[in-house]
Amino acid sequence: MNAVDATFLRVATPDDAEGIAMVRIDSWRKAYRGIMPDEYLDSMEVEDSMHLWYRVLSAASAKTSVFVAELDGDVVGFAAGKMLDEQKFGLDAELAAIYLIPDLQRQGIGSRLVTMVAQAQQAQGARGLITWVISQNKIARQFFEKRQAELLVEQAYNWDGIDLLEAGYGWRDLSLFSPH
Repeated sequence: MNAVDATFLRVATPDDAEGIAMVRIDSWRKAYRGIMPDEYLDSMEVEDSMHLWYRVLSAASAKTSVFVAELDGDVVGFAAGKMLDEQKFGLDAELAAIYLIPDLQRQGIGSRLVTMVAQAQQAQGARGLITWVISQNKIARQFFEKRQAELLVEQAYNWDGIDLLEAGYGWRDLSLFSPH
């Protein structure tokens, strides 16, 4: 059995906070090296991110959905979604995060995680889903475009004092994610 077939997708629990934090920071360091300052990426702390994710996963909000990809007992990817308090570009839910360790990218796991988030948000009443990516992240942009996301906007924004350009992608029809 290959790694993709052995990967198990499930709802995240508070016990997954450290694994999610590790995947997120490792992914940021690889994806954004050369886009964001090295000092910022190198200063990211697993413990800080872990506490944030522990709070998110312990809150048990019906508005939020978080799923993990697990391989041999380790978190190797995750995706998170949430209902928005106010619509953005006519969309009422957000794919807030999707990260996967590089060795498992481009094998369908990320698509399955996005589908799980879209279906979970749809079950909460969502009709559309928005997601954001740093504009220079070509791999992420290709990922969303391949999955029929529409480019909605490119705009300046500030992340922790760093001026960046972000692209907003959206799906106006969540039936694209329905089981066939």
